[in-house]
Amino acid sequence: CRRLSPDLMPDYPRILNAGDSALVVEFGNSVDAATNQSVYDFNAALESEGLAGVQEIIPTYRSALVNFDPLVITHVEIEKAIDGAIARANALGTDERQSLTFTLPVLYGGDAGPDLARVAEHNNITPDDVIRIHTSGVYRVFMLGFLPGFPYLGGMDERIATPRLATPRISVPAGAVGIAESQTGVYPMDSPGGWNLIGLTPVQFFDPNAAP
Repeated sequence: CRRLSPDLMPDYPRILNAGDSALVVEFGNSVDAATNQSVYDFNAALESEGLAGVQEIIPTYRSALVNFDPLVITHVEIEKAIDGAIARANALGTDERQSLTFTLPVLYGGDAGPDLARVAEHNNITPDDVIRIHTSGVYRVFMLGFLPGFPYLGGMDERIATPRLATPRISVPAGAVGIAESQTGVYPMDSPGGWNLIGLTPVQFFDPNAAP
């Protein structure tokens, strides 16, 4: 492999084929709030069209996957719709963007957070310091993934960043609050997992019977 010079780097946003029924729309090559906001602005703009044939839009850190039915909407038509959504998203003012802030109650340490001491030791601080730093942040949901409703939360203070466990746990309880590298997140259901568990919240993140 060779590193591309800056003048050979691709322009963003760009549209890439992902098989015969999906397109990937990339908005950058880094994980940051501005790029991620572009993804969500585009997602909202394309969703608002309500186009027949668009089956699902899946936003990620820096791109969105657009799944469509080629028997309902052609490749040319979906690309045109995507171009229009990008233009509308770019014209969106900051005051037009909508967001929600959720406050989660968390029980830290003990059986609820068996890795709290590990995070503290790794960063040469006390468990109380970890709790204070972790609760002082406002986190951005960059994307949902791994499990339904699992939020990858960015914006965590680097002072409590900690590598994943060398060996993942076979079972992590729903509501477990974890740290992996410089991210934090909440397990929406019982599952295996390798994040450092520092606490537990009673908030239910995923309900298959809820609408939406």
